[in-house]
Amino acid sequence: MKKQAIGGKLEGFTATVDRNIVRELSRKERTEFNKLQKRLRRNTGKAIADYNMIEEGDRVMVCLSGGKDSYAMLDVLMNLRQSAPVNFELVAVNLDQKQPGFPEHVLPEYLGELDIPWYILEKDTYSIVRQVVPEGKTTCGICSRLRRGSLYGFASEIGATKIALGHHRDDIVETLFLNMFFGGTLKAMPPKLLSDDGRNVVIRPLAYCRESDLVAYADYKAFPIIPCNLCGSQENLQRVQIKQMLHDWERQYPGRTETIFRSICNVAPSQLGDTELFDFRSLRAEVDTDLHLPAIRVVNL
Repeated sequence: MKKQAIGGKLEGFTATVDRNIVRELSRKERTEFNKLQKRLRRNTGKAIADYNMIEEGDRVMVCLSGGKDSYAMLDVLMNLRQSAPVNFELVAVNLDQKQPGFPEHVLPEYLGELDIPWYILEKDTYSIVRQVVPEGKTTCGICSRLRRGSLYGFASEIGATKIALGHHRDDIVETLFLNMFFGGTLKAMPPKLLSDDGRNVVIRPLAYCRESDLVAYADYKAFPIIPCNLCGSQENLQRVQIKQMLHDWERQYPGRTETIFRSICNVAPSQLGDTELFDFRSLRAEVDTDLHLPAIRVVNL
């Protein structure tokens, strides 16, 4: 493993204007960027507050993949920390899965410019995935499990109290439909999750953020994006199909994705069918046993 270290209520998170953008912006672009940045920070701060994601004294392990979402998450959290009403630490961690052609210099160069501790965790999960998954089959399932296990274990090593992942609103909605269409379950990605072993709390600070905003933000900030060569080229992924479906819906009915996301946060178990969530078997109408019914008369016409 390579490593390098550089040495209450959350509604109080505030946004400040970023003066350190890589490329030059016109006046119009600057205005649009400021709106975008404030919206991302406001949505992230609200998600943190709504789910009590970050508390006093937390050490948050920010999982940095090299994609637009995790870059934006780290950037926003670093800014929010400056004005947060609670004290917390940020530690950036990247899992180098030893994919062929992975540019190992990119993240160390980027992280070296930041005033936070960071680690590069090296583990060859790429070879394991290639050995286990038959040619032509999707690799995301086993890859994510191996990655999650490695990161969970490392979080304990460095004393992290929270693990931050960069999933956004669109990821959550896509997962809802993936589970419905292909898994027969009504579940998505919760903004806050306790791991199965009860040892790690996973948070998704970008849960209220739109992917389109993150795409635009990454362009403004010129993050050094690293594509996933392991699964990024698999065009027949079920998630790709779901993403296209939602894209078509959104184009035809703007705002539909946000409405679907709100439904995840507004669940009525009695209006579904899960007998574990709602006691349907015990439902009985209340009958007044003292009620006196009028006598029945038969009338011949």
